[in-house]
Amino acid sequence: MGILSNKISRDDLKQGDHIYSWRSAYIYAHHGIYVGAGQVIHFTRGGGLEMGTGTFLDKIIVSSVPNHGGDNPCPNCGDQSSLHGVLCSCLDCFLAGGNLNLFEYGVSKAIFLAKQRGGTCTTAPSGTSDEVIHRASFLLTSKNGFGLYDLLENNCEDFAIYCKTGLLVLQVTKLGSSGQANSLCAAGGVFSFTLKFLRTGKSGQAASTTASRASMVSAASKTLSFTLGFVVPGFGATALAGYGVYSIGRLFNDIGMRSDVHKVPVEDIHLTVASTCKTA
Repeated sequence: MGILSNKISRDDLKQGDHIYSWRSAYIYAHHGIYVGAGQVIHFTRGGGLEMGTGTFLDKIIVSSVPNHGGDNPCPNCGDQSSLHGVLCSCLDCFLAGGNLNLFEYGVSKAIFLAKQRGGTCTTAPSGTSDEVIHRASFLLTSKNGFGLYDLLENNCEDFAIYCKTGLLVLQVTKLGSSGQANSLCAAGGVFSFTLKFLRTGKSGQAASTTASRASMVSAASKTLSFTLGFVVPGFGATALAGYGVYSIGRLFNDIGMRSDVHKVPVEDIHLTVASTCKTA
């Protein structure tokens, strides 16, 4: 696998692989579990159930709908455009004309940080192929499935990561483990960092800004050095420090790094989600 691309050929696919395909001009990727025989189990909101925000988010939701291409229904899957929840589709419908990519598990911290896009890898280890397929198949046939689809907190990537690891983030405010959503949160941190850096003021305010600017750059450098296990040279520029904040945010929100995750048997997943919702 490369740093810049996770593309693979269909001949390299193995049962239990977590695969994904970019949608909407590489803004969003749709994720699923390859179970063999050209079939993929994945999680989608479905056509006609968009968020209705009038923004690009609606287009992202639509892009996860299985689509064989053209006006004719897929001869293997039929018309799944109005279905939602956990579905089983052929590989062509899952990809919807996009490229085939393999999500990586058990990567080092250095490799994780080198991957600039969220939603392509995790430091968490994967379970065995049999375990992965069992979780995906159980959720496909389960009445409760994987709960309600939520673009930021319970999406297709969350589903695939759970199938691969059995791990759930058990927080009152967030159940998700999606690298794509975490990247958005991390990017928000960079935006906040940039606003603080660019803030202007007189006398005491200016001095305070200068001091906080130096301390933030130093903190980002020291944290990256500690995280990677080797010395990272001083950034010397706010842009690099901002990127450090973004990278650190992504890393510490990764499912393999968080302390608020628990391994949940797939047979008990609906009880766990219900319990968390009651706590909220």
